[in-house]
Amino acid sequence: MIRRFCLIVCFALIWPLSATAQDTSHTDIDSWEQVATRAESLASREDISRFSMNRLRAELVIWRDHFLARTTVNSGRIATVDAQLSALGPIPETGDEAPNVAERRTALIKQRQELVAPRLLAQEAYARANGLISEFDAQVLQQQTEALTERGKTPLNPSYIAPGINAVWEVLRTLVVETKAGISIQNEQGNLLANLPRAVLFLVAAVALLGTGRRKVTAWRSHLAQTERRLMPLWLFLLSLVQIIVPVVGLYALTAGLETLDVFGVMGTAVANALPWAGLVVVFAWWLSRLVFPVGERHGYLAYDIETRSAGRRYGLAIAWIVALASLFDAAINTMDVGEGIVAAIELPVMVVLGLLLWRFGAVITTKPLVIEGQTISQGRVRGVVGKLSILVAVVTPLMVAAGYGAGRSLMLSWLLTLGVIGVVLILQRLVHDLSTPSNEADAPKTGALALMPVLINLCLYMASMPIIALIWGARVDDLIEVWARFREGFAIGESRISPTDFITFAMVFGLGYLLTRTIQGTLRKTVLPRTRLDLGGQNAVVAGFGYVGIILAAVIAITSAGIDLSNLAIVAGALSVGIGFGLQNIVSNFVSGIILLIERPVSEGDWIEVGGQMGYVRAISVRSTRIETFDRTDVIIPNADLVSGQVTNWTHGNLVGRVIIPVGVAYGTDIEKVLKILREIAEAHPLVIMTPPPNVFFMAFGADSLDFEIRAILRDVSQMHVTRSDMNQAIAKKFAEEGIEIPFAQRDIWLRNPEVLHGGNE
Repeated sequence: MIRRFCLIVCFALIWPLSATAQDTSHTDIDSWEQVATRAESLASREDISRFSMNRLRAELVIWRDHFLARTTVNSGRIATVDAQLSALGPIPETGDEAPNVAERRTALIKQRQELVAPRLLAQEAYARANGLISEFDAQVLQQQTEALTERGKTPLNPSYIAPGINAVWEVLRTLVVETKAGISIQNEQGNLLANLPRAVLFLVAAVALLGTGRRKVTAWRSHLAQTERRLMPLWLFLLSLVQIIVPVVGLYALTAGLETLDVFGVMGTAVANALPWAGLVVVFAWWLSRLVFPVGERHGYLAYDIETRSAGRRYGLAIAWIVALASLFDAAINTMDVGEGIVAAIELPVMVVLGLLLWRFGAVITTKPLVIEGQTISQGRVRGVVGKLSILVAVVTPLMVAAGYGAGRSLMLSWLLTLGVIGVVLILQRLVHDLSTPSNEADAPKTGALALMPVLINLCLYMASMPIIALIWGARVDDLIEVWARFREGFAIGESRISPTDFITFAMVFGLGYLLTRTIQGTLRKTVLPRTRLDLGGQNAVVAGFGYVGIILAAVIAITSAGIDLSNLAIVAGALSVGIGFGLQNIVSNFVSGIILLIERPVSEGDWIEVGGQMGYVRAISVRSTRIETFDRTDVIIPNADLVSGQVTNWTHGNLVGRVIIPVGVAYGTDIEKVLKILREIAEAHPLVIMTPPPNVFFMAFGADSLDFEIRAILRDVSQMHVTRSDMNQAIAKKFAEEGIEIPFAQRDIWLRNPEVLHGGNE
C-alpha cells in the first residue's frame, strides 16, 4: 500500500510537469511559426527598414541556435534502439520469423521513428531559419553595394569651389563667435571665475601628461632598452603602451577642462568631444611609427636604414595629423547645413594631400632592406604587397572622390586602418620573436621543445586580425557571427554532425592516446625489453609494432569519442577502395612488407645487409621503407617490398660470426709447404679468428703469374672483415719479406711483327 501510494503521488507530481512541457513545446512551435511567417512576409519587401531587419534577424538567430541544439536530441536513446535492432539481426529472406521477435522488431522500429521525429522537425525548422537569415543578409549586402557604387555630385564643378571656401571660413568664424559669446555669457553670470580654477587644474594636468609625462615615459623606455634581460622585450612593449595611455588621459583631461569652462556653443562642443579621438589617431600613429621604424642605430624588425626609417615616421605621422584635423573639421561642419557638393569640394584637397603622403609612405615600405649578417629579414614579400597596394590606393582614392564616388573616402580610411592593424600584428610578431629567441647558446637546447610555439602564436595573431580587418572593410558584426555560426554548425556525415567541438574532442583524445603510446614505447625500450632475452632487432620490432597498434587504437577511440559513426563511411570507403587498390598499390605493398619484416624479422635494425648493390647497416625500419647507412655514412632508402621479394644478403642475421677469404699469390719455385705453414700461423694468430673450426689454407691454382693460395677463417665479428683482411695482409707482407718469399707481379712479353717501322724502313 505504501509503495502504491508513493507511485500515485509521484505520478501526480510528474503529470502536470509533463503536460506543462508539452504545452511549452506547442507554445514554442506556435511562437516560431509566428516569427517565421512575419519574416517571410517582410523578406519579400524592398522598403523594409534596416532597424526592423536587424531586429527580426536577431530573433531568427536565436531560433536557429535553438533548433541546432535540438538536431541531436534523443541521440542516446536512438543509439540504444539501434543496438537492440542490431541484436535482433536482419529479417530472414524467407520471411519466417518468430512472432514474438517480429512483434518486438516492429515495436522497436516504431519507437525509433518516434525518437527521430523531433530531430527531423528541428532540422526542417533550422533550414527554414537559416534560409530566412540568408535572405536578409542578401538584402543588406545589396543595399551596401548600391551605397558604395552610388555616384554623387562631383567636386570638380566650379560652382562648388567658392561655396566650399566660404564654408571653411564660416566654420572658423562660427567657432570664434560662439566661443566669444560663451565667454561673455559665463562672465556676466559669474560662472567663468568660479569654473576657472577647476578648468585650470584639468588644463595643467593635460599639459603635463601630453608634454612632460610623455617625454618622461619615452626617456625611461630608452634607458631600459640599453639593458639586456630575458623578459626585457615584454617590459619594453608594456611600457610603450603607457606611452599611448598617458597622452590619451591628457587629451581627456584637456576635454574635461574645456567643458568645465562651458564657453563653447554647438559647434565648439562637437569639436571638443571629437578631440580625444582625433588626438588618439595622432598618438597611435606616433607610437606605431616609432616601433615599426625605430629611432637610433637599431634597424628594427624590417631592417631599414636610418633615412628610410626617418621617412616612414615622418610620413606616417603626417597622415595621422591630416586625418585628425579632418575628423575635427567633420565634427564642426556636421553641425551646419551644407550641401553635398560643397562637402565634396572641401574633401577633395584633403584626399589629394592624403594620396600624396600615402604614395610616399608606400614607396618607403617597398624600399629594399639592409642585409645584416646574422639577422633574419622578415615579411619581405608582405611588405612589397602592402607598399604596392598603398600606392594603388593613393592613386585611386582622389580619382574616385573627384568623380563623385563617396566610396573613395571609405577606401582611404579603410586602408589606413588596415595599415594600422598590419603594424600592430607586426609589432606583436616581433615581440614573440624576441621572447622566443634565446639570449645565448646555452639556453638554446631549453627552447627546442617550444620551437613551434612562435609559429602557433603568429598564426593566432593572423586569425585574430582577420575579423578586425573584415569589420574595417564594411563587414557587420552580424556577418562575423554568421561565419562563426556556420563554423560551429559543422557538417553532416549521414546522421552524424561534425562540429568544431568534435574536432577538439578528437584532437584531445588522439593526443592523449598518442602521448600514452609514446610513453609506453619508451618504457618498453628502456626498462622492460632489455631485461628479456630478445635481441636488439626483436626489441625494436616489438616497440614499433606496439606503436602502430597504439596509434591506430588512439585514432579509433578518438573518432568514436567525437561522435563520428564509422558505419556512415562504409559506402565512401567502398567507393574509394578500387582507386586505392590501383593508385596506391605500391604503398600498400610496402606497408604490408614492412609488417612482414617486423613479424618475421629476416632483417633487423643493426644488421649488416647487402641489397641491390648497396651494403650497410640497417638503421630504421618504417612502414614504407628501410633506411640503410652505408660505410660512406650515406643513407639509402630501400622500399620494404624489395627486402621481402628481392634477394638480400644478411651478414649478421642471428649472430656476428662470419667467414673471411684472403687470396695470396707467390712466385713459381717457392716452397709450397713453407707458404702453407706461414699462412696458417698468421691466420691462427689473429685475435678475431676462432679456432673451432680452425682456419684453413688452400693451394687453389697455378695462376698465370703466381701460385695462388687462399686463407679461409671464421671470425667472431664479421663486421670487422675488412680490418681483419688488412691485418693479415700486413702480416703476410712482413713474414714473406723475412723468409725471402717473392710476391710476383704480372709480366708481359711484347713481340713486334715489323720492327723495321721503328727505323723508318732503314736498317
